[in-house]
Amino acid sequence: MVDVNELRDWIAYAEEDLGTAKLLLKAKKPFFSAVCFHSQQCSEKYLKALLILRDFDFPKTHDLVALDSMCNENGILTGFDQQKLADLTRHAVQTRYPGSQPTPEDAKEALAIAVEIRKFTRTYLGLK
Repeated sequence: MVDVNELRDWIAYAEEDLGTAKLLLKAKKPFFSAVCFHSQQCSEKYLKALLILRDFDFPKTHDLVALDSMCNENGILTGFDQQKLADLTRHAVQTRYPGSQPTPEDAKEALAIAVEIRKFTRTYLGLK
């Protein structure tokens, strides 16, 4: 049985990550690493919300490709671009450390993917 409160919690946290990413991109001095990180987190939480809807016990992972595959295996055919998901997945950890900082274009693309996943998920769940 689907735990509606758990589902709502995941959605609320996803929305918080998306709002944070948008604010950090619009900042006077944008924080591109944080935009990428929060975009990945938003996407991850929305994909996990879809799995919760199917009452599927997902593993602890940041891998968006794996989560998307689990959605598809559970009858939620997302149609997301696998390369984009793979690119966004790397922001879960890589952007948290110095070395290869994302560009402004990376941040915009990360946010665009998160928005796409959000739109799909909210439509699928019947949310505005």
